[in-house]
Amino acid sequence: MKKYRLSSLLVTFVLALTLLAPFSALAADAPHITSRHAVLMDANYGEILYEKAAREKAYPASITKLMTALLVLEKADLNDTVVFSKTAVTNLESGAVTLNLQEGDRVSVRDCLYGLLLKSANEVANGLAEHVGGSIQGFADLMNQRAAELGCTGTHFTNPSGLNDPDHYTTARDMAKIAGAAFKNETLQKISSS
Repeated sequence: MKKYRLSSLLVTFVLALTLLAPFSALAADAPHITSRHAVLMDANYGEILYEKAAREKAYPASITKLMTALLVLEKADLNDTVVFSKTAVTNLESGAVTLNLQEGDRVSVRDCLYGLLLKSANEVANGLAEHVGGSIQGFADLMNQRAAELGCTGTHFTNPSGLNDPDHYTTARDMAKIAGAAFKNETLQKISSS
């Protein structure tokens, strides 16, 4: 009963403050955003609340890994084993983030997802791509197909990690759609909040 009263009191207090505040104080000014691209989307309804150059193409870098994780979670079993190929562990940019996995290493999909989302390990992205798509190119094709299904119109992926490539791009608006779909996945939520 005390918990109910406290909740009711809190709601009443918040409503009173809202009603007493002048209307101009409630109207939000456009935020000052220093990045070139931005989007604020209500993930529950897909409504865009704010955007800045949100349809302009840009390199997504490691946020590419959200699409990689989403696809892996949709197409692989968490208990599957990823066997790392020579291509997966050597197809990296100089200075790329890695877990120093070697050819022949075997890691569960679940553990790979932790390495992908928490460490941003590029060879893990490659290994997962080969596991799900048969090859990095095969996985990129799946990424582009899934992006189109999500309504993305300014996105093209060429790899699962976000390595620089002039044909690898997205928009802030498209990335919001991808992130919205990705974060509806409970496993992804659990891993990314670890």
